[in-house]
Amino acid sequence: MTRPPSTSRPGLLRRLFRRPAACVAMLLLAFILLSSLLLPWLLNTDPHSTSPHTFQPPSFTHPFGTDVNGRDLLARTLEGARISLLVGFSGTLVSLCIGTTCGLLAGYMGGKTDALLMRLVDILYAIPRLILIILATFALDPLLQRWLAPIQDGRWLGYTKIGILIVALGCIEWLTMARIVRGQVLSLKTLPFVQAARALGQSHTKILIRHLLPNLAGVIVVYLTMTVPAVMLDESFLSFLGLGVQAPQASWGTLLSDGAQSLNPIRSHWWLLLFPATAMSLTLLSLNFLGDALRDALAE
Repeated sequence: MTRPPSTSRPGLLRRLFRRPAACVAMLLLAFILLSSLLLPWLLNTDPHSTSPHTFQPPSFTHPFGTDVNGRDLLARTLEGARISLLVGFSGTLVSLCIGTTCGLLAGYMGGKTDALLMRLVDILYAIPRLILIILATFALDPLLQRWLAPIQDGRWLGYTKIGILIVALGCIEWLTMARIVRGQVLSLKTLPFVQAARALGQSHTKILIRHLLPNLAGVIVVYLTMTVPAVMLDESFLSFLGLGVQAPQASWGTLLSDGAQSLNPIRSHWWLLLFPATAMSLTLLSLNFLGDALRDALAE
């Protein structure tokens, strides 16, 4: 029994590295990720440490300046990178699991299963995502607060909304993934290698995992690179509105909110807005360029 070659065949990385935009995007992403992980340890900076030196412009001591509480903006930006990237990638993984599973089942099973899952997708598309996240936050946050309060003297209480954001955003962003996977499965399940697997008596689970899923790898990987920026933008927007990450934690959304509040006609503390916005823009731009390069490389 033969089947079409997988989209993750050897040579994909070579085709990807031939694209300058993809190389620059990967270098930028690696730099931002390593900086967010290693620089706080190397510089020994505390993003929550306050000082009387408020609203200091960028200097040798504070390369990104300080905020209204005298906190080092470089340390705050690096912490924002860690939280925003954590929410972006974790939320995307949640959406990957839900969307791929629903798309596989809907496309392969067909009939009532397909109709039920697709109507569920249509209903969720019709509900504003902001309402769903607000409802999830108000319903789950008090429960998590009570559950985590006795654990390590409540040390994890500040991270409850981050966990809720990851799950809520992941449960929203899977809708398009499910439709894309379903469409691919509808075309793949009629091909000879799937019919041969059925004739050999292989189970439906085996056909889904061993035959259909590997042939969807390219589509899934490309869509994942598009989903991470979408999740990060949603998190930043919610945090900007005060519905996401809460103080003393910082994400790029909360830093942009703080920077926007510091702008006034008398004196503009421009560094509070410039550096977090630049870091976030470069990350989102790199992810989009990487997604486009992956799509083109897989199409060759």
